[in-house]
Amino acid sequence: MPSEPDLTERVVSSQEELDAAWIDGPPAPSGPILIADYDPAWPGLYARERERICDLLGKAVVSIEHIGSTAVPGLAAKPVIDIDLVVADSADESSYVPQLETAGYRLIIREPNWHEHRCLKGPDTNVNLHVFSPGSPEITRHLVFRDWLRAHPEDRDLYERTKRSLAAKAELDDVRAYTDAKDAVIDAIYARAVAHRPLSPR
Repeated sequence: MPSEPDLTERVVSSQEELDAAWIDGPPAPSGPILIADYDPAWPGLYARERERICDLLGKAVVSIEHIGSTAVPGLAAKPVIDIDLVVADSADESSYVPQLETAGYRLIIREPNWHEHRCLKGPDTNVNLHVFSPGSPEITRHLVFRDWLRAHPEDRDLYERTKRSLAAKAELDDVRAYTDAKDAVIDAIYARAVAHRPLSPR
């Protein structure tokens, strides 16, 4: 189980490190950020991907979860389904990437220095499939944040207002700049979530 410092510390990577993580080089600026009203179809899209991934990987799947804004009912979001997949060793790409590639998934990010994170894009639905190993604090961080927003509409609405405001700014016409600009409100909400999180048994 990750410790509290592991859960609250934000890891900051340099621009060079972020650029180097992209398998085929960093993407071009994305253009205006689209924030869509909550779509009740999003959970179904996740469920379809979950079934496909589990069919492909079988017992290699330690856990799989719908994360991010599309996993929070009522929250506006970029229409991208974010998924956390936990496998025995995310650094061992040969144990899961080839199987996913047979269904059209494509490995786009490799980050050995950040919890051995890997990210694949989905074959049809716009999916970010994040892969971690057991014990990564990022797994817990994502679930704590998601579950807090599901249970606290005031913070869900604060997060939505912030996202819409940032997306409307002309200078934030790139998804990386937009993501960085959200950090302050995410950290504030996350601090409240962690402060109210039940203590792990010792």
